[in-house]
Amino acid sequence: MPVVVPVKFPYASRDLWFDPCGLDIVQADYAICTTERGTEIGLVTADPFEVPASELSAPLKYVIRVASDEDLDRADDLACAGEDAMEDFRRLVAKNGLDMKPVGVEFLFGGEKAVFYFAAEDRVDFRQLVKDLSARFHVRVDMRQIGVRDETRLVGGYAHCGQELCCTRFGGQFEPVSIRMAKEQDLPLNSSKISGMCGRLMCCLRYEFEAYKDFKGRAPKKKTLIDTPLGRARIQEYDTPREQLILRLESGKVFRVNLADMTCSDACVKRSREQGCACRPDTVTRDILDRIESPEIKLALMELDREHGVDVGDGLDTSDRIIASGPTPRRRRMREEEATKFHGTSPESRGGRRRPSDNEGAADEASQPRRRRRRSASEGAEGTRPAKDAAQEKRAAGEQGPGGRRRRRHLSAEERDDAFRNAAAREDSREAKRSGDAAPGRSRRRHTTSPDARPGRSVKPDVPSVADQLADGDVKVSRRRRPGDGGGAKQAPERDRRAPQGEQDAPGAEKKRRRRRRRKPGSGEGGGAPAAPGGGEA
Repeated sequence: MPVVVPVKFPYASRDLWFDPCGLDIVQADYAICTTERGTEIGLVTADPFEVPASELSAPLKYVIRVASDEDLDRADDLACAGEDAMEDFRRLVAKNGLDMKPVGVEFLFGGEKAVFYFAAEDRVDFRQLVKDLSARFHVRVDMRQIGVRDETRLVGGYAHCGQELCCTRFGGQFEPVSIRMAKEQDLPLNSSKISGMCGRLMCCLRYEFEAYKDFKGRAPKKKTLIDTPLGRARIQEYDTPREQLILRLESGKVFRVNLADMTCSDACVKRSREQGCACRPDTVTRDILDRIESPEIKLALMELDREHGVDVGDGLDTSDRIIASGPTPRRRRMREEEATKFHGTSPESRGGRRRPSDNEGAADEASQPRRRRRRSASEGAEGTRPAKDAAQEKRAAGEQGPGGRRRRRHLSAEERDDAFRNAAAREDSREAKRSGDAAPGRSRRRHTTSPDARPGRSVKPDVPSVADQLADGDVKVSRRRRPGDGGGAKQAPERDRRAPQGEQDAPGAEKKRRRRRRRKPGSGEGGGAPAAPGGGEA
């Protein structure tokens, strides 16, 4: 089999095979080769290897020699000359008024000719341009029209992904790219998002096309219903690079599952045999769901087990529990003291009879409000309390509601009047009783004195009681008006109360106008100064 060595040239789209002619040439060497255009210098991309003769479409050209330092210096000079020639190339194109875009100039290593590359949409008549270029550079001129893809590859640049252009970095022969590749990869059919720098479809669309095609050929179709222990789930989306399916349950829970973990049901296998097509999985088993790291899925599986009668507990770890599994030592001691107090004996002395289980007791205590009593200093070692403390607690318990909180009740106006009358009646009865029980020659000291009383003695003044005054209408019970209650007596305006009686009763007397003070400082044009009384000038 013939031995070949691949060589890459700057303006060539792919590697060309040459006969190494027994030279000691390896990868990354520069070689001087003979081509159809003349003598050129290129980069060796691989070591020599054998190929079948059937793969050769034409006789191989040969490698003249491995490039030396002098050859590399000459190649650098020719590259610089090509860059300098671009300025004259653009000037002459503009002079002739041709619709073309200059791309590059290449001077062959052997000096046979110079190749001028340009891009154009249509054919261009460049005969006059060739004459001008030959007269300017004194070399044989070869004009080559290239497409937009080759233009982008020669110019170079960076793509949307931030990496160097694939055509510049990888090279190779351009392969056709169709819109079907974008559809197969579920990409948006927006030309600005799937087009490259050249304005054509991106070359990278063909890189993953086969992978997407193979995955979709093995996976169930989108919107297909999948059987799971938690019910039917619908395929919502594909994750092709990871080969995963995103499923959504009827309850709204979303989870991921690998395509390799899914299985085929018996009905699916039977249907695929009848239709003669590949069997696509349609079932997710319980062991696959158990391996999914999702709290929602784990809780759903626990609920499913409870429905089937499986005791799974509450699903919480010991460190996550709010109520302890049993009472604390202090709580246990308090229970024993209460049992001794009410029953007179401890639980152990009553035949081992105990109160409800620890778990039930902890739950009951957690559901009721916790009340703590401060032990008084006078309380003895036997646990007895003074009678005064017991009476106070009894009275406080009578004023407290069922929840342990003291409740207050507001009296209405009628109830308050009745309370005043009852208090006055009780006071009268108490005074009458005291007067009847007193000795004939002695009387209790009163606040006021009477002329009939003995010297140095005080007697009760002859004033009607509060109940009599209320009954006669001489005294009227009133209370201050509070916001929102809608009751209470309205007080007379302050100016009416403070005005002398003569001025109020005098007919035709002119009432003095009292200026009302502003709550906030004025914001007038005159700096906010307050207005004079009566609206006149100050």
